Amino acid sequence: MVYYEDENLIIRNMEDADAQVFTDEFTAQGWHPEISGYRTRLKDQTEGKCVALTAVFQGCLAGYVYVYLHANDGPFKEKGWPIIVDFNVLKKYQRRGIGNRLMDVAEQIASQYADTVCLGVGLCDSYGAAQRMYVKRGYIPDGSGVWYQGKQCVQYETVCTVDDDLILFFSKKLYR
Repeated sequence: MVYYEDENLIIRNMEDADAQVFTDEFTAQGWHPEISGYRTRLKDQTEGKCVALTAVFQGCLAGYVYVYLHANDGPFKEKGWPIIVDFNVLKKYQRRGIGNRLMDVAEQIASQYADTVCLGVGLCDSYGAAQRMYVKRGYIPDGSGVWYQGKQCVQYETVCTVDDDLILFFSKKLYR
């Protein structure tokens, strides 16, 4: 399904072939993705657990994001709110509005299920652009503090590794 289209950008459901392209592109960027992660998300989409979105910029895959219909962990677990997960735009396509358009579509989808959407964002500097974008889009921290590997950190606790699992949760009110 196509959710958005203009002369340069299409946002559509992720397809099976996208998994290999994203694996190759993010590997070339210096990351270490596993194709199984994309296949899991595609399976979840087939089972109706999420909507997996792909951004295609001028005919090339540029980014993706997943909208899970219910948060299954973290501070929003029992609220019934959709959660935006694993938002990524390839470095070579950043700063062209692709990420904001992906988020527009993700929020539009989320608004069909609840009046609030949530997400978690990593705390290391590689997430800086996303952190800034979320705040500019109206996301606010939920107040539960820092989480690591799915568990809420307590004051004075030592977290030994600053990695992708050290996150802060945010939410945003949506307008239907």
